[in-house]
This record gives sequence, C-alpha cells and structure tokens, in this order.
Amino acid sequence: MSYSIPKGVFDLFPTTGKVEDEWKLTHHWQHLYEEMRSLSKKYGFEEIVTPIFEKTELFARSIGQETDVVSKEMYTFQDKGKRSLTLRPEGTASVIRTLVERKLYNEMYCHKLFYLGPMFRYERPQAGRYRQFYQFGAEVIGLDSPEQDVELIDLLFTLFQNLGLHNLTVYINSIGNAQCRKNYREALVQFLTPQKNKLSEESQRRLEINPLRILDSKNKEDQKIIANAPTILDFLEEDSKLHFEAVQSLLRIFKIPFKVNTQLVRGLDYYNRTVFEIACGDLGAQDTVAAGGRYDSLVKTLGGPDLPAVGFALGIERLLQIMLAQKCSFKPRPVPLILLIPLGELAKEVCFKLLKQLRVHDISAEMDFSSKKLKHIMKYADKKGFPYISIIGEEELQNEQIKLKHMTTGKEQVILLDQLVLTLINQIQNGI
Repeated sequence: MSYSIPKGVFDLFPTTGKVEDEWKLTHHWQHLYEEMRSLSKKYGFEEIVTPIFEKTELFARSIGQETDVVSKEMYTFQDKGKRSLTLRPEGTASVIRTLVERKLYNEMYCHKLFYLGPMFRYERPQAGRYRQFYQFGAEVIGLDSPEQDVELIDLLFTLFQNLGLHNLTVYINSIGNAQCRKNYREALVQFLTPQKNKLSEESQRRLEINPLRILDSKNKEDQKIIANAPTILDFLEEDSKLHFEAVQSLLRIFKIPFKVNTQLVRGLDYYNRTVFEIACGDLGAQDTVAAGGRYDSLVKTLGGPDLPAVGFALGIERLLQIMLAQKCSFKPRPVPLILLIPLGELAKEVCFKLLKQLRVHDISAEMDFSSKKLKHIMKYADKKGFPYISIIGEEELQNEQIKLKHMTTGKEQVILLDQLVLTLINQIQNGI
C-alpha cells in the first residue's frame, strides 16, 4: 500500500529536482524565518508560541460566528473528553488569550509580540492558499496611537524591501468604531438591496449576515455594483477621522507609498479603525501578501481589561512564491564544510575522532559511514555541494599527512593530519 499527502497540505524538504517545488525548500524557509526574527527584534518585538489547537469557543467568540472562517473553514473536532477543539485558523486570538489568561497586562503597559507557525482552514487549495498554511504575525497590545499602526506597516514594508521584493502596494482604510460600522452597514444594505438579484450567490448570502464582506468580492459583476456604493469614510466619527489622517501623515514621513482603498475591510469581526494590506501583482487573484489592522475591543471581549491592540499577519507560502517569481536572492543552502572519506577500518577510527574534533571547534563536518565505492561517495559529495573533501587511507595514516581537496577548483593541498582543524579555521577566516 502506498501513501500520499492529503489535499491542501505540503511537505518542506531539503532538496528537489523540480523547479515548481522550489518554494518548498527548507533552507528558503529558514532564510525567511531568520530575517523575520531578526527584524522583529530590532523593532522591539518578542516571540510568542501558542498551541496549535484551542477550545473552539475562543475562535467563535473572537473571530465572529457569522464569518466565513468560523461558519465554513475551521477544522473542529471532539477529543476523548467530548470537548470541542479547533486547529487554530489564525494567530491573534491565541495571543490575546495568552495575555488575558496569564494576566501579562499587569507586568507592563505595552506588549509587542510576534509569532511564526502553521494555521489551518478548510479552503479550496489554489496558488498561495492551502489548508495548512504558515504565518508570520505581530501584535501590539496596550497602545492606541497612530504611530503604532504605522510602525507595524513600516516593519512589514521594511521586511519586504530587505527581501528584495518590488511591485508592492500598501492599501489602507479606516472602518471606524462600532457605531460607524453600524451606520455604514445600514446605508450599504439600503444601497445593495434593490440590486440583490444582480449580486453573486455568495454576496447575496453575505447581504443578510455580513454585508461589509461584499466589498471584498472578487466577482466582476459585484465589483461593478460596489464601485458606486457609499464608502465607510463618509461615516467616520471625529476621533476615527483624526486617527486615519494621522496614519496617512506618518506614512508620508516614513516615505511609504500608499493608497486609500475605501473597499478594504477585514474578514474577521474584531477589527476597527485602521485596516491595511500589502499586495503584490505577481500572484494572480490572490495578490495580498500581508494584512492587518486595529482591534481595540478584542482583549475586553476575551475577558481582559479594555486595552487597544493592533497587528498583522502574512502568508509565508505566498511570500516565497512571489520572491521566486521576482528572482529575489536567498541565502545558499547550508552544507557541511568538509566530508571525510575513510578507506579501511583504522582510517574510520581516525576520521571518527577527527569528526568530533572539527565539530568541537565549530566546523561543520560530515563523514562517510557507508563504505560504498569511491565513485558513489564522490557523486554524493558533488550532489550535496561540500566545499572540501579529504580521502584518508593507509598511506595518509602512515605519512600522517592528508590531501585537502577544494571541490570547486579541484586544487589539492597536502597538510599534516593534526593540522586539519587549524587549516580549516584559517580557510573560514579568509572566506574560503
């Protein structure tokens, strides 16, 4: 019996012969993770790790019962104790649950947290969208200033610049407070109801339960209709207007190009005021790389104090696919510096001791344990890309000298056996 991977998920692995699978290479992911962690720390963020599954009511309460995520996309199951659990569909709810449950808000007035890890949604798999997908997200809890909104946008924009991305567009909008959205919802429903039959089936359903989500529709007929719809900006109260104007002014100070998109709303119920997306035109219809916004009521909703909060998340799969499409550079695949190839039992013993000695001195090394024919070992060494190899046999042991071969140039140098570590350290310092 053979086994295959379930639909909508993917493996990450070290090597591939297929070009279309290049975004699944583990060293590309490691490159991104290193960049994300490093930049987040420069901005004062600390990493948080939460469980992959939580109690179902956490997501139903935070995201909203009527959202597509909760109503159609969550992976929910009962455990052996008949408890309803859900694989996390997003990261924010778990971060806030941790803050509230552990009363971290008592420690200091502001928490800046980031996370990296898998999320799960039952969606139709397509380019850049999977049922298990990975997110990088950041949350700031305790600050309601427009500067904090812009710092997060700047973190994202700087990350993308550092990675070498281009053709990026920052979209921003404000969806005001709860009363703003209530008034706008009524006006939007009043506008759309006479044209209900012209809307797509999905938008007709949303008109009854979550009309703001119609603004997200990718259906061309829907887009023609909503192009003439009233905008949320006409319904903002004074504080939200001032906040949004400040966000725009600060983005200009940071020289971050942006566009106001009045049809931009978020798919989760907890958002308010500033919402934003960063899009790239190289991934087809699913062109949003990162999205976020302010969610000032969520901490209180989940049982904590009334604290403001703002955050974002980005899909790592989409980001990698765009980077490859734009031919961005990645760090090379990590490979041990040297492969030791023993010929004979005594050489095995000597090489094994050398292997430990090299690693103690922080030199990455590997030794052939296979005892295969030399041509097979050399093919392996060439495929893996070792910078150096050293074949050690009876003659080398008698002379206490070995040949160190540079695989790229083919040059060999003869060195004393006990000088291997020092020689390689010098090679590293000189940039090999």
